[in-house]
Amino acid sequence: MGAQFGSGAGQLASVGIGVLIGALVGSDIGHSMDEVDHMRANHAVNRSKSVPLGEEIIWNHPDSGHYGSITPTRDGYTQSGRYCREFFQTITIDGRTEDAHGIACREPDGTWRLLQQ
Repeated sequence: MGAQFGSGAGQLASVGIGVLIGALVGSDIGHSMDEVDHMRANHAVNRSKSVPLGEEIIWNHPDSGHYGSITPTRDGYTQSGRYCREFFQTITIDGRTEDAHGIACREPDGTWRLLQQ
């Protein structure tokens, strides 16, 4: 695996099932996402944890016209040995698009946490 990422529990922020959705939830676009948007985006995030690097996972909500994608761009291990993946995501709500990126690391219990940027 490629890159080495930061270390230390102090750099980790707790997140739920949508590891990277949290990067946009506090934004205007995040506030505009409904429950179905979150469900479909979370499904894409979960799929992106195991696909090859560079594979874009696309989600959409046909009833609202909202859509997005997430792509794992790099992976590696922290100095403490946690497996991590860097992701790039795009979400379009009501014609407005926002991008975000982040690094998520797998915890010993199998959950994922987002490294603070």
